[in-house]
Amino acid sequence: MTEVQPLQHQMMGYDRAITMFSPDGRLLQVEYAKKTVRQGSTAIGMVCKDAVLLVTDKRIVDKLIVADNVEKIWQVDDHIAMTAAGILSDARILVERAQLKAQEHKVTYDSPIDVLTIVRDIANLKQMCTQSGGLRPFGVSLLIAGADETGVKLFETDPTGIYFQYKATAIGEGELEVKNILTKEYKDNISLDDGMKLAMTALRKSISDGFDAERIDCVFISTEKKQYEKVPKDKIAKILASVDSKDSKDKKK
Repeated sequence: MTEVQPLQHQMMGYDRAITMFSPDGRLLQVEYAKKTVRQGSTAIGMVCKDAVLLVTDKRIVDKLIVADNVEKIWQVDDHIAMTAAGILSDARILVERAQLKAQEHKVTYDSPIDVLTIVRDIANLKQMCTQSGGLRPFGVSLLIAGADETGVKLFETDPTGIYFQYKATAIGEGELEVKNILTKEYKDNISLDDGMKLAMTALRKSISDGFDAERIDCVFISTEKKQYEKVPKDKIAKILASVDSKDSKDKKK
């Protein structure tokens, strides 16, 4: 014990400041932020042939909570939406920043902002918080979906400030399981309806109990309209019913 304790104390010192690298080249506070994201509720993004789709689990933890008042997908502009996993209060700050930037761009240039500009602005702020003393990283990953002149796009940003463009991806507690399903089942020319079914099938398999339409939010932005549209609860319920029906048939086989 006498030999182990000093080493533990030495390693502990490297997670007390965001600007300090550990001897093996890690920023421990950033890694802790990533672990926070993996404890968040699952969110899925998917590019379909006619739209880009966001589906998320609101994970209602108390029966007395008004589910309709729980926000997990936010509209940034008419043509851009975001969802998050991790600390949602951190996400709200980033969403409000993105909304303001989109409004300023529209007033200044009389045209809608492109999706990548929003992504880069958020990623730059996240990155700054990994190298500035007195700050902590944002404990949230974001999926940013939108449509602009170059088509529909889906991006993911994590607490380090890095971002990638995806065809389909997931963040949150069910990330690994959902990504495995998406890797096997996703196709480039998937329709919006089939995309919703695939996303909810993946969510269904990653959530163990209490899975129903009340805890699911789903929005899409179509290639043609470039307009944020929310999927009604009754349609979500029908898709979930068809998913459950298919699962029961597969089990009987």
